[in-house]
Amino acid sequence: MSDLHPHALAERLARNRLSRRDAIWLFGAATVSLQGCAVSPVTGERILVGMSEAQEAAIDQQQAPHQFSQDLGAIQNGQVNAYVSEIGQRLDALSHRPNMPYSYRVLNANYVNAYTFPGGAMGVTRGIMVDMDDEAQLAALLGHELGHVNARHSAQRQGQTMIAQTVLVGVNAAAQNSGWAPLIGLGSQVGASALLANYSRSNEHEADALGQAYMVQAGYPATGMTRLHQMLVQEEQEAPSTLATMFSSHPMSSERRDRARAAAETTYASSLKASVRRERFMDNTSPLRQIKPAIQACQKGESAMSARKLDEASGQFRTALKQAPRDYAANLRMAQCLQAQGKTADAIAYVDNARSIYPQEAQSHKLTATLALQQRKPQAALQALNTFDRLLPGDSGVTFLKGASLEAMGQREPAAQHYARYLQQVRSGDASQHAYTRLKAWGYAK
Repeated sequence: MSDLHPHALAERLARNRLSRRDAIWLFGAATVSLQGCAVSPVTGERILVGMSEAQEAAIDQQQAPHQFSQDLGAIQNGQVNAYVSEIGQRLDALSHRPNMPYSYRVLNANYVNAYTFPGGAMGVTRGIMVDMDDEAQLAALLGHELGHVNARHSAQRQGQTMIAQTVLVGVNAAAQNSGWAPLIGLGSQVGASALLANYSRSNEHEADALGQAYMVQAGYPATGMTRLHQMLVQEEQEAPSTLATMFSSHPMSSERRDRARAAAETTYASSLKASVRRERFMDNTSPLRQIKPAIQACQKGESAMSARKLDEASGQFRTALKQAPRDYAANLRMAQCLQAQGKTADAIAYVDNARSIYPQEAQSHKLTATLALQQRKPQAALQALNTFDRLLPGDSGVTFLKGASLEAMGQREPAAQHYARYLQQVRSGDASQHAYTRLKAWGYAK
C-alpha cells in the first residue's frame, strides 16, 4: 500500500477542489498546457489553440469510448454503421485534414444529436437518424461535424475556455430504504466524462460553410444542409426536450438555415440538380426506421424521467418494449426507471435482458452492480464492476463503487486503495467526501 502513505494522501486530499485546469482532465488525463498559436488548416491564418494535433487524437482515444458508452454504445447493426461510415469517409477524404483518424458510428441514444471529438471520432444518435429523410441530409450532418474538426474548433475553444462536462447517467436511488442507497445514488452520478466543446455561433457558421462545401464536392445538393436545419428548427418547436443537448453545444437558429439556403441558391446553385439519394438512404436505414415508434416512445420516457414523472416514464418504456422487445436502450431505461421507483426485482429482470442483448456494452453491467448493492450483494456487484472495467477501463464512478463494494465485504485495505484512487481523479462532491471520510476513519488520512 505504498500509494496510500498517510502523509502523501493527506497532502493530496488537502487540495479537495478542482482548479479550472484540473477540470479539463478528468480520469487521470494529463493537464493540457496551452500550445499557443497555430496555422488554421482551413484559412491559413494564425489561430490560438489549446492542444496539439497529437493531443487531439489522444483525447479521442481516451475520452470518446466513455461518451459513446454513456450514449449506450453503437447500435448493433453492421449495415447501418457501415453505411454511415461510408458517407463519412467519402466526405473526410475531401476535407482539409484528410489524414485525421476519423471514425463514425450510430449510437443507441434516443435524443437528437451528433457530435465529434477533436480528432474526428464521431457519434450520430439514432434519434436524429430516424428523423432525416435522405442521404443529402446525412451528408450535411456529417459534413458539419467534419467542419468542426477541420477548423480545429475544439482546440480553439480550449485555447479560450474548454469545459469538461461530467455526464450524468442513471437515476438517484436514495429514496429507497437501503443502507446502500446513498452510495448507489452517488455512483450513478460520477460516471464517464466527455471533453466536448460548446461551440460559438461563429464556430457553427464556419462548420456549416465547410460542411456544405464538402457535401457539394462529394456530389450532393447543397440544399441538404438547408433541409437539415429546417428539420431541426421545426423539431425544436414541436419537441424541444429531445434537442436540448444538441442546442446546448450547437447553437441553432433559423438564421443558420437561411445562410445555408442563400449559399445553396448562389455559390452552389450548380449542385441543385444533384440527387438527394433518398432511396439509398431508406434502404440502408430501414432497420432503424422499423423501430422509430419505439425510439419515439423512449424519447418521451426519458423526458418524463428527467421531470421525475416515473409512472409516465415507465408507461412509455413499456410501449417501446411492446414494439421492440429486444431493444437494448429500452430495456436499460426501463430498468433505471424501475430502480428509481424502488422496484428492484423488476428492474433486475430488465437489466438482465439488456445485458443478454448487448453484453459488450458496459452500462448494463454498471446498473447490475448498483442493483446488487441495493440488495446487499456486494460480491455480485464487484463481479459486475470488474466486467465493466474489462469492457471500458478508466471510469472513476466504477472505481468508487468498487470501493463501496469492497467496504461492504469487509475488505478494508482494498476498499481504501479504490477510494484513494478515486480521490486522485475527483476531489469534490459527495462521493469524494464519503471516500475521504472512510480513509480518515481508517487511519489512511489525517
